[in-house]
Amino acid sequence: MEKLTFQGEQGETLELYVLEQTRVNGTNYLLAADSEEGDANCVILKDLSADKEQESVCEIVEDEQEAEAVLKVFEQLLDDVDITR
Repeated sequence: MEKLTFQGEQGETLELYVLEQTRVNGTNYLLAADSEEGDANCVILKDLSADKEQESVCEIVEDEQEAEAVLKVFEQLLDDVDITR
């Protein structure tokens, strides 16, 4: 499982594990969890990187309609995983 490390605005670090990725309407999305095993908190990340040569830039999807639409895609891709809201 791929691990991503994010740097917060106050210098804190956050490690997330990529469960799945997909592309919707030309935008790449990642479903990431704060743990590799068992129950975990998940977030949907939107890849804002314009160029694959540069370091990835992602943000948490906060728009509820966008998050719900992308979550439905992830639920179909991960039919063996129980995602609760």
